Amino acid sequence: MIGGGIAGTAAAIALCHAGFDPVIYERHERGVADERGAFLTVAENGLAALRSLGLTPEKVLARGFATPAMALRGASGRVLAELSLGRDTLTIRRADLYAAMRAEAEAWGIPVVHGAALTRAVSGPDGVEAAFADGGRVRAELLVGADGLRSRTRQSLNAAATAPHYLGLLNAGGFTAGPVEPRLAPPPGVMQMSFGRRAFFGWATAPDGSVWWFANPPSKRPVESGSFTPEAWKAHLIELFEGDPSSPAAELIRLSGEVVGPWNTEDMGPVRVWHDDRIVLVGDAAHALAPTSGQGASQALEDAVVLGHSLRGHASIGDALAAYEKVRRPRVEKVGAHGRRGNSNKVKGPVGAVIRDAMLPVIFRLLTRNGDPQAWIFEYRLPPLPAA
Repeated sequence: MIGGGIAGTAAAIALCHAGFDPVIYERHERGVADERGAFLTVAENGLAALRSLGLTPEKVLARGFATPAMALRGASGRVLAELSLGRDTLTIRRADLYAAMRAEAEAWGIPVVHGAALTRAVSGPDGVEAAFADGGRVRAELLVGADGLRSRTRQSLNAAATAPHYLGLLNAGGFTAGPVEPRLAPPPGVMQMSFGRRAFFGWATAPDGSVWWFANPPSKRPVESGSFTPEAWKAHLIELFEGDPSSPAAELIRLSGEVVGPWNTEDMGPVRVWHDDRIVLVGDAAHALAPTSGQGASQALEDAVVLGHSLRGHASIGDALAAYEKVRRPRVEKVGAHGRRGNSNKVKGPVGAVIRDAMLPVIFRLLTRNGDPQAWIFEYRLPPLPAA
């Protein structure tokens, strides 16, 4: 298993169900989290996938909180539309989900090798060989690439594979140092999303009264590591949102003891090759989804369940990997297309913002007149994986 993040640990547990003895090879040293970001959403279908893996969502997501609804706000701060995110959907710090999944893998007795950066993988009729930056080599029956957007496994499958491209937006996030006054704290359970004058901003109230937030500042060029000090980055964000009536962003950022970022927002087109007879991709390595989909973690969990079922149901590993792709590719491509539509919010100038804010309520009324337009995403269920 290449990669010890959410996709990698989930897939490793699924392989245990399928009768394998997986080993996770993680490029970071012990104690260094590679799950970048502030927090994420695990939707109803993601919770269902956890149960199919034999895990207890209430335990894995114990440090999260319910966010079953989303309110979209326009340039003036007025609520334009309210949407369902799924009745049981939760928001959790990325680091907390990462740690909980790693603890579950350890409970299954899955070894983790740290500081193991894959350089290439070569498959043959009798197995696959992985080579690492420290000169180590490992042979196995199967190699699962859960190594993210810049997957070395994907490059090993196809040297001309799709490369990620920068979308012109940065990512940032943070958490207020404690509870905030009522005028700054939205109602619990509702994720607020604001089309600000200069950047998109989202925020939600945690059970302890603190506010968790994220922002998408525009930038013509991607940032390099070390471009900002923590103090300079916080000051930049405050200046960006100062005086913007669409949200209390500047005030919330000032009150934040923890501000993370910046990192670049990147996208990736369809990946042509997902597998050969011994190597397969899961999670972002196979299908990086737009953040607006809210489905990155949930789709990675679904990948793991389907991979486990496919390996249990086929005598040949090659046939199992083909079956896995046949099930997963159509769904993730449909989910990805849905998320990209949600990312097309760019308008130019105040006139464009007025038109958008006038039209969005009408569009959402049309979309929801026959029920929840996202129900097909949230209601997806997979059968539980039997014990090995």
